[in-house]
Amino acid sequence: MVQVLVSLPDSPNQCPEWAIVDLQGSLETRQPVPLGGKFVGDLHFTKQNVPILIIGHHILYGKIVDMEKPFAVIVKDESSETATDRDTDKNTSVNYVVKALIKKKLLFKQRPKPIIANIPKKL
Repeated sequence: MVQVLVSLPDSPNQCPEWAIVDLQGSLETRQPVPLGGKFVGDLHFTKQNVPILIIGHHILYGKIVDMEKPFAVIVKDESSETATDRDTDKNTSVNYVVKALIKKKLLFKQRPKPIIANIPKKL
């Protein structure tokens, strides 16, 4: 049996709340390049707190939704392992620290709308 220790920050103010961006559909690029770590678009909020995502020449309107089951972002605590523990085959205890809680998601489920600039008509 393996015991995994998860510790929360000392005060609730230390654990920030994050949100997930949920896109319904697929995001395709012209070049077959992975999008991990790349700039995708701009995220803005209106005065009524409506999320707006601008990707290229398209705009998506979304809404903020509470998640059914919240997630915790955890990170392995490297200080819990000593150098001698890493070199031996002994059972070592590893601690994990909660870095953030994810309780909300920004849901974009409508089709993107093209952004069309006003072009003056010729006289």
